[in-house]
Amino acid sequence: MKLSQVLNHTNQFERSKFINCIDKLCRDNKDDTELTKQLDKIDGQLKAASGNEIKELFNLVKKHFRKHVVEQIAIGGPQSSLLINILARDGNCISTIPWIEHLYAKEHAKIDQLSISLIDELESSEFSDFDRLNRLDIYRDCMRTAFNNDLKANRTAKISEDERSILNVLAQRLGLSREEVNAIEHSIDPIPDLGIDSALEYLRENGIIMINRRRSEVMVADEIVDIFHDVLGKEIHDKYVLRILRSLSDTELSSILKNYGCKIRGVDRKEKIATIAHLGLSIRNILINDIHADEATQNQRKERIKQLMEDMDLDIPRIGTRLQDRIDVLIDYLKSSEEDEFNLLSVSGFKELLESLSETEFNVEERIRADFEIENKENLDPERLKALSITPLDILYLYTNDEIKTIRNDMGLSRRGNPRSQIIESFASANDRLIENYNLLATRDLKGLHDAGIDIKESDIGAKFEEITRSILEQLDMNVDEDLRKSINTAKDKTDIIISLDNDDVIIGEAKSFKNGQFAKYSTTSRQVKAYVKRCEATGHRVAQVLIVAPEFSKDFIDAADMDTEINISLLEASGLQKILAAYKQRRNPIFSPKLLTKGGLLKAELISKSI
Repeated sequence: MKLSQVLNHTNQFERSKFINCIDKLCRDNKDDTELTKQLDKIDGQLKAASGNEIKELFNLVKKHFRKHVVEQIAIGGPQSSLLINILARDGNCISTIPWIEHLYAKEHAKIDQLSISLIDELESSEFSDFDRLNRLDIYRDCMRTAFNNDLKANRTAKISEDERSILNVLAQRLGLSREEVNAIEHSIDPIPDLGIDSALEYLRENGIIMINRRRSEVMVADEIVDIFHDVLGKEIHDKYVLRILRSLSDTELSSILKNYGCKIRGVDRKEKIATIAHLGLSIRNILINDIHADEATQNQRKERIKQLMEDMDLDIPRIGTRLQDRIDVLIDYLKSSEEDEFNLLSVSGFKELLESLSETEFNVEERIRADFEIENKENLDPERLKALSITPLDILYLYTNDEIKTIRNDMGLSRRGNPRSQIIESFASANDRLIENYNLLATRDLKGLHDAGIDIKESDIGAKFEEITRSILEQLDMNVDEDLRKSINTAKDKTDIIISLDNDDVIIGEAKSFKNGQFAKYSTTSRQVKAYVKRCEATGHRVAQVLIVAPEFSKDFIDAADMDTEINISLLEASGLQKILAAYKQRRNPIFSPKLLTKGGLLKAELISKSI
């Protein structure tokens, strides 16, 4: 979840420590001219700043915030370090405290067990110059020296941020896995197995995480997770590492495991990938050395990276000439691809993909929960997955190459080309057809929809019209806030759409499909939206506007909306919304402001289209 969204989903108290931290970083770095300009804009009143203003300030102090995180990890000790490691994983950025406690206990047991076995192996084995055990022993000696240095100056033994940065480089150059590094550190500075509440509170007090006490939920913004990755030396998300591993051959996977002293005989492909992923290896080292034969030339290694990009169906126009260049391009492409991947499918298309996968012989829900460590009671709908930064393509990479080919074939798609890309395109085109025939949905024209090749039940048209309306608004780059919508909905009152704006302002939307003539039910609709406004404002949000989308409106409906003094209502015909989207897509650099929907009365789609 992006920082702006996290700020929208927390109250003043819950985000106060984060804002205090940003405030302190701003005061400590007043020599930064860009920072000073931004502070002048909000007149120094950070606590009254909007979510977007806080986000801009955060972007300006990001390098200082990174230093702050490193300092707090050093002070907080191994327990804080392990918590950061857990929260940095895909799927864990929004988790309940009991679930984090469960993950912590599980991770602590693994580290403890590995630590015991590594120390036993180091103390009972003979090793030769610079073999794996010798490298582990060198790192252990350096770690022990760094930890005990403070004792010479009569200070509490700990590893400083400077020492840790050196140890991180040493571990990488020695070719050690993150799992081995954690286990060795545990043998020297044991990680407590209890007291996680105080460690989480320590991170909250220092503005690193936010905690919603009412929901007992920890929230970490995507921008801060990226800083965690940088501090931990992770070049890309674990999910992208898995994509690369699933694109490698069995021989290459065995070569990686062999280089790190892991068992390869009798281990199937799925287990090999899981073992490598959990080791926490440097993906750069894997691509430079581990997947290649010792005698492989530089040209052969470069060609293998080029082939890997083709196998992953990545649209990279310039791949570079040197091996390092090609790996840089691959890593940079994956790091920047997340937003584009979310745009591959609308929420409606993503939902249909999940439903389709749930009907296959492979349990999609079980795989998502296992790979992304998601609590069983969590709903796995597209909105929640998006908040956890899990894209449609991430879901498809949970399947092996053979499994995904089986799914593609069962869906009746062409057997030529990349199967994951084909599956995504099939759901994207289905969603595009619904947008193209949006007016038929609005008017509940079942025959017209069937003639257009859209297989839909009449009872589903209303829900599909709501979904496609949300999809169009998303494509207009508006923040359609499904989490907020679900949090205020009750069994009786269910709003269709909530668009989040700045400063906790929202637009409440209603999508009304209607079969014959003009929509004229103002009194019923008015009671509905007023109930939604009341519930929304009870959560601390200000309803800037109510937007009603329907095929057409009667004159009486338009007049009644204009005369309503209790709420501000804008009316938009479905064909008009379709025109606005078409104009938006035609522009090279389109700009659409949600304020265009807050003018009130019957909105003129033609004028809005011209202003984009």
